[in-house]
Amino acid sequence: MALKMGFLLLMMPMLVTQWVVCVEGGSNTNNVYQPCTDVKIQRSDGFTFGIAFSSKVSFFYNQNQSLQLSPCDHRLSLPSSNSQLALFRPKVDEISLLTINTSTFFPDNYGGYMVAFAGRKYAARSPPAFVANGSYIVTSFTLVLEFQKGRLQNLYWKRDGCASCNGNSNFVCLNKQDCAIKVSSCKGRGGSVDCSLGIQLAFSGTDKHLSVLNSWYEVENMRQYSLYGLYSNLKDSLTSQFNKFF
Repeated sequence: MALKMGFLLLMMPMLVTQWVVCVEGGSNTNNVYQPCTDVKIQRSDGFTFGIAFSSKVSFFYNQNQSLQLSPCDHRLSLPSSNSQLALFRPKVDEISLLTINTSTFFPDNYGGYMVAFAGRKYAARSPPAFVANGSYIVTSFTLVLEFQKGRLQNLYWKRDGCASCNGNSNFVCLNKQDCAIKVSSCKGRGGSVDCSLGIQLAFSGTDKHLSVLNSWYEVENMRQYSLYGLYSNLKDSLTSQFNKFF
């Protein structure tokens, strides 16, 4: 099983016509580096996707929130709204831990929700996930990218129903699905805890050669362990500080 630390490629005001990404070496055969472009992948490719931060309503085309569009869709007003964008390029079918430093970036200042996305004609986007408001912040997430024949079909957030934080007084269970910490405990907000966001990334489905992507099943089998503990450079993270919760 491969484990890899993810990296933030870009954090900037939401400008869907400007993308800056890094190129990795290795056996990558995917030369598409813009998240709003369609591509078919194979195992070991790099794959670029984005996470947009904004208010929940800004991800919907209509006021009753019945039609959610991808941030790549110009019918949304994200480029001119109070939004932020993070770009990542993980390796396909590796379990990656993506991190976003919140020492100067406060998600609640940008609407408090995030959506993961990629593609244009075959646009895929996750449901909006709550990250933070003025009182609480959720710092640990699991995101699954589902492919069929190498084409991204879906992105979705996996939740454990607060099982990981039951009985831990340092955390609050929000809506019976998210473990959150008080914002006042975070560095830069009056506290001493590193509240950087950690997103555990996994893949499912098949690549363009119909090879099965297995990393999601590996994550499921490892849920009894602390994945943060496998990354030596995260010993001072929020998770380590509070009983290695992930």
